[in-house]
Amino acid sequence: MRVIRNLFAFIGFVVVVGAVTVAVRYSDQVRAVQSLDRKAGGVYLEMANTLLETGDAAAATVWKLPVEEGLTPEEVEQTMKFAANEHNFANVGELPLSRQVELMTEKPFPYLKIFMFCNPLTAAKMVGYSIDTSAYLPCRIILAEDAAGKLWLISLNLDMMIYGGKPLPPELKEEALKVREVILDIMQRGASGAF
Repeated sequence: MRVIRNLFAFIGFVVVVGAVTVAVRYSDQVRAVQSLDRKAGGVYLEMANTLLETGDAAAATVWKLPVEEGLTPEEVEQTMKFAANEHNFANVGELPLSRQVELMTEKPFPYLKIFMFCNPLTAAKMVGYSIDTSAYLPCRIILAEDAAGKLWLISLNLDMMIYGGKPLPPELKEEALKVREVILDIMQRGASGAF
């Protein structure tokens, strides 16, 4: 019995020494993780789960909604523009990529168009906070046709920008959450054709 007790004591000692060693060696990383937004772990866990499920890093970083059957690209576009206008979001550009590919190759290409929406004042505040957020600007929503002819709306998942790092200042976070809400509303309404 004494041998078992000593064995457990030794194992406990090794575990404590290991934990202390890890805590000392990685203390800077532990502090850095603790400084992140409280929702960061959930955001990265969701991304990791999607990555493991699909094997596609891009799929792990986007929102993707199927467009209701029977809706044409023109109907989706009109609905998204209406919704954006309703939210006072500017349509700052469009890239008809499938049309460009067809002109260059003289071959049909599945529908692919990028729409760019923006609230310039919020964008300016985000860039003032971190110039790196400019990579998210303007908010892009892609209308894409897959190989089976199904239409999809795709946009960057803004949760990583909002929750993935250190907490945003409260006023800026509130504006970023409004942008998140608007982009999702534009996508959901576009996908359903609901004005």
